[in-house]
Amino acid sequence: MNIRLAEAKDISQLISMRWDFTIENDESKRNASFDDFEKECRSFLEKAMASDHWFIWVGEENGKVASHIYIELMHKVPRPGRKTYPFAYMTNVYTDPEFRNKGVGSKMLQTINKWIKENKYEFVVVWPSDKSINYYKKNGYVHCTEPMEYLPS
Repeated sequence: MNIRLAEAKDISQLISMRWDFTIENDESKRNASFDDFEKECRSFLEKAMASDHWFIWVGEENGKVASHIYIELMHKVPRPGRKTYPFAYMTNVYTDPEFRNKGVGSKMLQTINKWIKENKYEFVVVWPSDKSINYYKKNGYVHCTEPMEYLPS
C-alpha cells in the first residue's frame, strides 16, 4: 500500500468514492444528479489540491485508490507567550469495501498521526459515525465533549 498525498490523476477516483460513500450511508441520495455532483466535486478537489490548507491523503494499491482521508488545517488566532499552531479537521474518511478489515484504514491513520506530530499541529478533530468509533479509538483517538453549533433557519 502506497500512502501519499492525492494528485490530479486521482480526482476521478476520489469523486467516485465520495459518491459511493454517500450512497452507502444514505440510499436516498442515489437519485441525485451524478453530473452535477461531479462538476461541483471536481471544482472543489482542484481548488483544495492547489491550496495550502487542504491535504488529501490516499492509500493506493496497484493504481487504485483504496482509501482516503481529507485534512483541512484550521488556523488559530495567535496568543501572547506561545507559538500558535493550526489544528487539523479530519473529514471524508473512507475505505473501499474491497479493502476493509485489512488494516488499510489504520495504516492511513497512523501515517496521518505521524504527519500531525511532525508538523506540530495542535490536535485533530473528527466527528465519527457510530460504526467508526472503535476504528478511531484503536488508533489513539479519544472522545471529547461535543462542540456547540448554531444552525441558521
